Amino acid sequence: MEVSGKASPPPASTSANTQPPPLPPPVSPGSPTSPPAVILSPCAACKVLRRRCADKCVLAPYFPPTDPLKFAIAHKVFGASNIIKLLQDLPESQRADAVSSMVYEANARLRDPVYGCAGAICQLQEQVNELQAQLAKAQAEMVNMHLQQANLVALLCMGMTQSPEPPISPPAPPQLENNMNFYDDLGCILSSAWEPLWT
Repeated sequence: MEVSGKASPPPASTSANTQPPPLPPPVSPGSPTSPPAVILSPCAACKVLRRRCADKCVLAPYFPPTDPLKFAIAHKVFGASNIIKLLQDLPESQRADAVSSMVYEANARLRDPVYGCAGAICQLQEQVNELQAQLAKAQAEMVNMHLQQANLVALLCMGMTQSPEPPISPPAPPQLENNMNFYDDLGCILSSAWEPLWT
């Protein structure tokens, strides 16, 4: 057997020709081995401020991601730093009311930049004063009507107690008596006029 003098070239390195291992097949979401899908969405405040929402974000409980306009209005009037500072200074039991007040004041300030919430309060106070005046007038009219009704009942009772009992046979008026005498006289005259002239 004849052996050639040339040596065979060494085999190429396997690292250059190897391909990456295939990816594992996707696991269906319903399979028990799949990890739970957790979607972390930043709160509306952090989304507007374009920052990472921390785990203990003081704004997250009061500005949910489903209502971004709520924080945008409050941020436009008060600013994010003032809102955060106010919430940090308050106990947790009062923070929700404080956020509602800030959002209401911000809406009023956007509608009326001069007076803001005070303008709305003044308008409501004027309406309350007008309604109170109308209520007082209606109550005075009711009292007056009750007094008139009581006076009328008293007058009727007094009239019934003071009036005498009516007579059983009231006398004939004098004019009627004169008429009856006249008819009697006329009857006598007529009867004497028809008496025969001979006897």
